[in-house]
Amino acid sequence: MDNSDKYDNVIRFDWAAKYMLRDKADFEILESLVSTIIGEPVQITQLLESESNRQHKNDKVNRVDIKALNSLGEIILVEIQFAEDLNFLQRIVYSTAKTITEHIKIGQDYQNVKKVFSINILYYNLGYGEDYLYHGQSELLGVHTGDRLLLKNKKTLPGLRHDAMNDIFPEYYVVRASQFDETQEPTNAEEEWMRYLKTGYIDPDTKVPGLQKALERLKITQMTEQEVKEYKDYQFNQRFEENVIEAARYRGEQEGYEKGIEKGRKEEKLEIAQKMRTLGMDPAVIAQLTSIGCEE
Repeated sequence: MDNSDKYDNVIRFDWAAKYMLRDKADFEILESLVSTIIGEPVQITQLLESESNRQHKNDKVNRVDIKALNSLGEIILVEIQFAEDLNFLQRIVYSTAKTITEHIKIGQDYQNVKKVFSINILYYNLGYGEDYLYHGQSELLGVHTGDRLLLKNKKTLPGLRHDAMNDIFPEYYVVRASQFDETQEPTNAEEEWMRYLKTGYIDPDTKVPGLQKALERLKITQMTEQEVKEYKDYQFNQRFEENVIEAARYRGEQEGYEKGIEKGRKEEKLEIAQKMRTLGMDPAVIAQLTSIGCEE
């Protein structure tokens, strides 16, 4: 199915997340995305302040952050990033740790440490892999036995506040949006969300509640003339930054290619010169024929 003429029938999620979806009435959209990614129902109770999600239209567009609190008191970090980041993994670990420490007051018991879900939607290819959705969490495994350490069983003394490690340790999700194949018709909510994240298209007949809400709330035709201009500027800046990065990568590859050819030619000349020397030819003659200095 070719939806190329329908793409961008609604505002892209990254723009909406940064500038629009701040009201409780719109939480359903974020809840749908998070629930789809982590595979369990999530209810958002409030959005928390996120220092990198600045509310100015002229901000750089390479990153959008959302920090939310769910009904269980857990914290959800959603980050949308377009530009490559060589320290991406280190940064999400830091962000998670910083979030945990920010939400426990000095003197509080460690039982107040919040569980954190770190959801990262990337528009560049991080690492190597065939999937578009990856999930990871720390586990404690026996060094010699390989068994998973559990917190509770029938023999455990009462008093532990959690049943399993996954109730405590942060969870990390990486969505490689550019890896999703949008040419295939989606068969479930996850694939519908992935298509929207990658292309900005939502099927008018979608049955996914959060996408139904997004289709109603985020129609481009409902934007004012000024909002449309700002949105188009945002898209232009995004494509401009992507092109700058791609051009820099191309220049680096070309320089490396040219240096490689030059090095190869020099090594070939040295090999020929060595053979000439073995045959007893005069070094001055060899230097003249190969353009290699006599001393070298």
